Amino acid sequence: MWPRLSIVAGLVAGIAVAVVLLGGIVAFAPDPLPTVTPVPTVAATAAPTASAAAAPSAGPSASASAGASGNAALFHIGEPAPPLVVPQVGGGTIDLANLRGTPVWVNFMGTYCPPCVDEFPLMNGFAARYADTGLVILAIDVKEEEGVVAAFAQELEATFPLGLDSDGSAAETWDAIALPVHFWIDTEGIVRDGALGGIGPDIMAQGLQTILPDVTVTPT
Repeated sequence: MWPRLSIVAGLVAGIAVAVVLLGGIVAFAPDPLPTVTPVPTVAATAAPTASAAAAPSAGPSASASAGASGNAALFHIGEPAPPLVVPQVGGGTIDLANLRGTPVWVNFMGTYCPPCVDEFPLMNGFAARYADTGLVILAIDVKEEEGVVAAFAQELEATFPLGLDSDGSAAETWDAIALPVHFWIDTEGIVRDGALGGIGPDIMAQGLQTILPDVTVTPT
């Protein structure tokens, strides 16, 4: 019987040693790494441009120039053009109402404005290339003396009429909040596009295309 007791005692002792060793391993083992939860990605959804949202249902739609401004409603697109009656440089009066039936490009500007200086030669080029369409370009100077404006027009060899908005009331009526700003009005007297300056020939051509639907307008 003693041999059996010795065997049992040996087994018990072995188990005890194993338990002690296992406890030590567990006690000194490093903590497990935390689980990293992946952050789900969010797909970007393209929002409609302002020009697409505000374009009238009939007639030419507003071009990208109005969308670049961030608010097509600012330019009265799809609405009858506001009244515009101002003295003309050199004598006479500019009255937009008298130009109904004619495509008109209205530009509010100032002689002190560098983008206005840059835009005048481009506008001269469009005036010459599309004269046979009946296009009329009007540059309306805001709050400057006639002599200053006349010298400016002569220096830049402007080929289109310039008007004088001496008190800024016309610019206010048209919501011309910054200079230069452009409006394109069709033969029915409806504003079809608008853009804040300074702009280049591409945007000018896009705006002009909305009021000359039967003509292919190119930047140059």
